[in-house]
Amino acid sequence: MLNNIASVNDIDLIDRCISSLKNNGVIAVPTDTIYGLAALANSEQAIRRIYEIKGRSFTKPLAIAVGSVEDVFSWSKPTLTKEQLGNGQLLPGPVTLMFERNSSLPDYFNPNVTNVAIRIPNCQFMIELAQRLKQPIALTSANISNEPSTICIDEFKVLWQDVDLVVDGGRLASNDRRGSTIVDLSQSDYFHIEREGIDCERIVKYLQEQCHLNQKANVV
Repeated sequence: MLNNIASVNDIDLIDRCISSLKNNGVIAVPTDTIYGLAALANSEQAIRRIYEIKGRSFTKPLAIAVGSVEDVFSWSKPTLTKEQLGNGQLLPGPVTLMFERNSSLPDYFNPNVTNVAIRIPNCQFMIELAQRLKQPIALTSANISNEPSTICIDEFKVLWQDVDLVVDGGRLASNDRRGSTIVDLSQSDYFHIEREGIDCERIVKYLQEQCHLNQKANVV
């Protein structure tokens, strides 16, 4: 086993992750859904590395993970209130929310893309990491592009040599490779499900019944 693998329970783990990320590193991390590749959204070099490691098309946007609902307002223009976002029904949780991006995000991060997809994974490690960094973490699935998502680190062993640190959180409790449900909330009067993932039915029900939004159907 390579020496770049750490347990999610290691005492100095957050410090190691921060050091790596601040040095343009790319790390593999557990979340509440699937394993991800993470880098600082403010590191152009690290963002490029993520695409190269995955073999991902540079035209496909990355999401960001943050540590609090307040951070969502720092990097995007939410159409929901803090109470609607942070009452435990959406954030933190297995959902990725798309809002219009703020100018605070660097131009090289998802260039020419109007919206940004934001997550607060319901994962104490990821929340603490984001809160201590105080800046957005670019996040995408830890797998070769177009290959299945991963729920334990052995499933993306092919990537270990290319990342600076692999955080081993064991087999993830979600046991569900669909990943988070992605919801476009960039418009104020309706929402659109971009990807049906974990907890999709519950999330749709909450947006309809508690946020009083209409669902926009997929265009065939």
